[in-house]
Amino acid sequence: MSPVSTIVKIRALVAIPLVVAALSGCSSAGNAILQTLPHAYGRNPGVDSARLNPNFRYLRVTVGGRVVLLALGNVDSDPNGPVEVWYSAEREVLRLQNGRVLGAVGLTTEWRDVALSKLPSWPVAAQTNQAFRWTRPRDVMPGYRFGVKDELSLRVVGAPKRSALQGLDPQRLTWFEERVESGSSAWLPGVFGSGAGTEAVLPPARYAVEVQDDQATVVYGEQCLAADLCFTWQRWPVQVQSALGRK
Repeated sequence: MSPVSTIVKIRALVAIPLVVAALSGCSSAGNAILQTLPHAYGRNPGVDSARLNPNFRYLRVTVGGRVVLLALGNVDSDPNGPVEVWYSAEREVLRLQNGRVLGAVGLTTEWRDVALSKLPSWPVAAQTNQAFRWTRPRDVMPGYRFGVKDELSLRVVGAPKRSALQGLDPQRLTWFEERVESGSSAWLPGVFGSGAGTEAVLPPARYAVEVQDDQATVVYGEQCLAADLCFTWQRWPVQVQSALGRK
């Protein structure tokens, strides 16, 4: 291995825990979640029937045929809306803002430093006849791909015939599709990069929004971090789990 390659590898290993800490926000909350999750909510088919601690909020995530429960560690303030920081038992960290991925670490592909624009609220987007277009810059690992830019369009779509949604009627939700429109996503050279390049086009993302008492909440989402790494997530209140248990 060349000296340059060795330096790059060492710096990458040092950077990973720092990025995890940055995405995690409050470390004390994160540590409390990580100490609790491994005992009851690991990667196994029985997580749907696990006895949940009502003091926590959860996400039910499906990825690669597995079901995982993530717990909410903390909520960070941001001008564009609260940022929810979710933890898994295996130290994956997922940051969501208004249902969109703002960061993800601990997976085979990681999104770091995602920039979300000031987007219309979900009720406003639902009443718009035309697709809303916007640009999403993000940094991607591995490979030190900095400044990847996705040209996206958001539009209302009908409820899908198939999804991983559990315990809720899809027809009572408002569904959105967010699609990459540019054909490919360009990225800029990073600190260790040798030149610009392109990313494979990501599959469309989908969001299911529930409106209650004039409040809109994204309760389910489908997102791909890479063309070969897609997952679904669903807010997992105890009442949904209880309803499934009665079936």
